[in-house]
Amino acid sequence: MAESELERLRREARDDPDGFWAREAADLPWFTPWRRVLESTPPTFAWFRGATTNVTYACLDRHVEAGRGDAAALVWLREDGAERRLTYRELLHEVERVAASLRALGIGKGDRVTVSMPVSVEAVCVMLACARIGAIHSVVFAGFGAGALGQRIRLSGSKAVFVADATRRRGAAVPLKGILDEALAEGDHQVEHVIVQRREPDAAPVAAGELDWEAFLALGAGGDGTFEAVDAMDPLFILATSGTTATPKLAVHVHGGYMAGLDAMGRWVYGLGPDDVWWSTSDIGWIVGHSYIVYGPLLAGATSIAYEGSLDFPDVEQLWRIIDRERVTGLFTAPTAVRMLMQHGADPARGHDLSSLTRVFCAGETLNPPAWEWLQRDVLADRVPVIDHMWQTETGVPLFANPWGLGLEEIRPGSAGLPMPGWDAAIVDPQTHAELPPGETGMMVVRRPFPSLTPTLWGDPERWARDYWARVPGCYTSGDACRFDAEGYAWFSGRADEVVKIAAHRIGTVEVETAFLHHPAVAEAGATGRPDELRGEVIAAFVVLKPGVEPSPDLERELRATVRDVLGPVAVIGEVHIVSSLPKTRSGKIMRRVLRAVVTGVDVGDVSTIENEGSVEDARAAAEALRRETD
Repeated sequence: MAESELERLRREARDDPDGFWAREAADLPWFTPWRRVLESTPPTFAWFRGATTNVTYACLDRHVEAGRGDAAALVWLREDGAERRLTYRELLHEVERVAASLRALGIGKGDRVTVSMPVSVEAVCVMLACARIGAIHSVVFAGFGAGALGQRIRLSGSKAVFVADATRRRGAAVPLKGILDEALAEGDHQVEHVIVQRREPDAAPVAAGELDWEAFLALGAGGDGTFEAVDAMDPLFILATSGTTATPKLAVHVHGGYMAGLDAMGRWVYGLGPDDVWWSTSDIGWIVGHSYIVYGPLLAGATSIAYEGSLDFPDVEQLWRIIDRERVTGLFTAPTAVRMLMQHGADPARGHDLSSLTRVFCAGETLNPPAWEWLQRDVLADRVPVIDHMWQTETGVPLFANPWGLGLEEIRPGSAGLPMPGWDAAIVDPQTHAELPPGETGMMVVRRPFPSLTPTLWGDPERWARDYWARVPGCYTSGDACRFDAEGYAWFSGRADEVVKIAAHRIGTVEVETAFLHHPAVAEAGATGRPDELRGEVIAAFVVLKPGVEPSPDLERELRATVRDVLGPVAVIGEVHIVSSLPKTRSGKIMRRVLRAVVTGVDVGDVSTIENEGSVEDARAAAEALRRETD
């Protein structure tokens, strides 16, 4: 059988990694060449040592210089119908204005800038302008509470903060400025400048010592908006991990390695190119938003849609309506969004022309097979592929995927796909560190740095070494439980410390949740382990029912039987709780550590990154009610 393109690239990356990355990165704009492709002494490493570049130049200037200035670059849409459209020339002009104004404020190379703004043209311009002058942006999801925002401002040591007075969510203005005021009132920060984008008609005047957006831009009128040639290892941005663990970690991504990894995966996985209208439904506060709303599509010369609001507002047709109207060619969304849309069936999609769509991607958590089946078969009628893949804030780009840009391999629902070229991934025993054979679940590790892998945590290199490199010496440890099948496909079953151990059998939380989704009444499910004297652990499940379905003892028996049918008798369910929502991060990941804390009756810890704080109380109340019944 002839070698596939994916197999060829994986072989070349394995046989001569430095030569491979030298070739892959050669077409990117480097102002001075590198002396060495990789210097590595884990946990530290440096890519493209000696080279200089600038990501914003790669994303904007070079396309304008190549004659593509009039091509559409950024389309901003909001749930209420507001929109703004910029060509590459127009976006470059706006970024130059912001860059000049940053310099006028005294912001320069190495300074940190916090961005607490919704998805907007202005937020994207601040990100790109920081990169342009060598400053380091730290985007915080617009919607965090004052505690989480203040913590990230202090940890980053930001000199300036950009904030909007409000964002729009389900038709209502959600205030943001007051959250920042509360965060800064705690003190112990280095913020010298606060810039406020006033978006609402009744927005309050800026406070003394602050600037509104127009006054900020006026500072830079006639100033220097040119790009800075920065070292390949100079930090580009700081981004806190999305928060399924208790304490955020501030991942650092650098100009050279991030750009090289981003470009490669844009080509291999997503097939991004100048003819694409690309829509990532994420938020700029997450790594997906950084990589594939802002930098990745612009690096490829594509049109990127930046959407502010809820995907099911003003109605459940919104996502399909936008795909139709904007002629979207590539969609990247989250499994939690698919499951939300799935509750309403396929009819809302059928009134819209989706013929422009050529591929759909999901990431954030495993796309459970029932959800994949619904989107792939019921909605898209197998016309285009629905592709699950896996990555992390720390990796910057996908580790595992089915590479649309290289020619699709077989899609296996529930699998994150195959290791991408350059990722030397393995499954090892958590205790012995021995590599495990296909079919056995262990801890997923990476044995060689990849260009876009974060090289450190901001201000905490010791934690970077301890949490990521010390658990399996010489390897980057993802913290995820996974197995490879005989053909090398990756099957993730949850965080390694979330695997449920029942009578010496290990069952992944994702496997349990997927089993529940096979029942037609279930919209979502979250699972964790509960200590059990006889078996070590049993399953504690939290289930969200579809609209119109009422809980009952008969339904609970059906749910238990469904899981037993799918997973077998080893999947012993200790308890099933019917809840209205699951505790999730604002990036859509189920916070299983919260579920475990609830069922074991311990403190849930930091929940500042949670989407719906009421979900914690809902889960706690359900667990306490069961405990009262059994006491």
